[in-house]
Amino acid sequence: MLSKRTVNVLKWGRCEAFAAVYPKVPDRVLLNFSPLPSLSSPHRNRSAFPAAQGEHLHQKMSENGALPLRGKVLTVDTMNANVKKVDYAVRGPIVQRAVQIEKELKEGVKKPFEEVIKANIGDAHAMGQRPITFFRQVMALCTYPQLLDDNKFPEDAKNRARRILQSCGGNSIGAYTTSQGIDCVRHDVANYIQRRDGGIPSDPDNIYLTTGASDGIVTILKLLTAGEGRTRTGVMISIPQYPLYSASIAELGAVQINYYLNEEKCWSLDISELQRSLQAAREHCDPRVLCIINPGNPTGQVQSRQCIEDVIRFAVKENLFLMADEVYQDNVYAEGCEFHSFKKVLFEMGPEYSSKVELASFHSTSKFKQYMAWGYMEVINMDPEVKAQLTKLVSVRLCPPAPGQALMDLVLTTLAIIPVFFLFSVLFLCLICNPVQGAMYSFPRITLPERAINEAKAKGQAPDMFYCMKLLEETGICLVPGSGFGQREGTYHFRMTILPPTDKLKIMLNKLKEFHQKFTQQYS
Repeated sequence: MLSKRTVNVLKWGRCEAFAAVYPKVPDRVLLNFSPLPSLSSPHRNRSAFPAAQGEHLHQKMSENGALPLRGKVLTVDTMNANVKKVDYAVRGPIVQRAVQIEKELKEGVKKPFEEVIKANIGDAHAMGQRPITFFRQVMALCTYPQLLDDNKFPEDAKNRARRILQSCGGNSIGAYTTSQGIDCVRHDVANYIQRRDGGIPSDPDNIYLTTGASDGIVTILKLLTAGEGRTRTGVMISIPQYPLYSASIAELGAVQINYYLNEEKCWSLDISELQRSLQAAREHCDPRVLCIINPGNPTGQVQSRQCIEDVIRFAVKENLFLMADEVYQDNVYAEGCEFHSFKKVLFEMGPEYSSKVELASFHSTSKFKQYMAWGYMEVINMDPEVKAQLTKLVSVRLCPPAPGQALMDLVLTTLAIIPVFFLFSVLFLCLICNPVQGAMYSFPRITLPERAINEAKAKGQAPDMFYCMKLLEETGICLVPGSGFGQREGTYHFRMTILPPTDKLKIMLNKLKEFHQKFTQQYS
């Protein structure tokens, strides 16, 4: 016997479907019951047709062919396969566990430490470094122009804010800008580059403002990725590398070509290694791009001028597009080390090179004295038709947010007259670490006992991931395992930012030393 609720559903136009489920229901049965009340009726009984019974009904209909069987349109099997290849260790399992531990500490869960020290990422503000007041004042004035009448703000900050607002549509920093960025900001960026490079001209039309250097890097890689099979674009990246590169290459379906930095020579770059890597890659792809990170991330080395000249000659000889990631150009500490921009060296090598090499260089305020994540890229010798396509591509996202462009302008024009000094040294006990010449990371090598390596493999983990996870659980220190950046087979590392305040850094290094000694004893 059908329930009253079931027959009422039949009356609402689902007789054919029900016939498949209940083929012997006589038509006269349908006449004995009144229809269901309207969905909007105040007298409607919301429990008249429970969800569970509805799901059962839908299942029965599907089984009898009355309804098509439907699954999720988007599943792990049907999604973009390239996305599944993307891996970004800087925000990987270690960091996710660190976030969970922070929540547990807030909930009162007892740990052998009182806080999580996130040394996994170059985030100066999160490490307690104070922002520059002048920049915050100008940004506040731009965001809320009524403050221009407030005598609490200095006149120089007000004048800078007025100049920025006059460059924005409707005198509002909330307006859209041109896709390449605000014209006066691009001129200021070009002037900054020209000062940096000793007077070598910079054309504002070659400047593209971006939401951080990463945005520009991915955009250029999109332009360069083409072909299928053995003609697919190959991208040469240093190992260790910043995972943005491997992740972007995977997402775009390009081919990653590894060349190894020489750890025994302070992570130097050898042209012979570039040649070896290139020749091997030409067996299965079309190498078209050479990426250089200088100063290095995660390795902290600063490339010599001679090295940069050698790389430029190599790019000309092998017909490669150069991508110069120079976001740490103002973070150079070691005595005898100096930053040389690829553009400056290129033009000083003369027309034989400066007229040929296609170059895109990248910079960002997120690492330039640590302000916020905005950036720019400059393109050199790009084919005019390709450049038109680049402008079209960036126009798809309309424009970078105007507040970030304003901050970029402040940073590059203000710091031309403000001396800023950096000093940092670090001592690792029980570990092997090259000097930190630049950037804001150290990348020490760790020697792990065989038992620890075997236990890690038994758990399906990279040995340095196993080490870093143990370190996090026992000390609260969050680092990134070297396997997330790439490393030579049989070596193990981790990346640690040097940004924590001195007192916290000392505590962290002592904890790290004690943990390493304990870990080594436990697994020896």
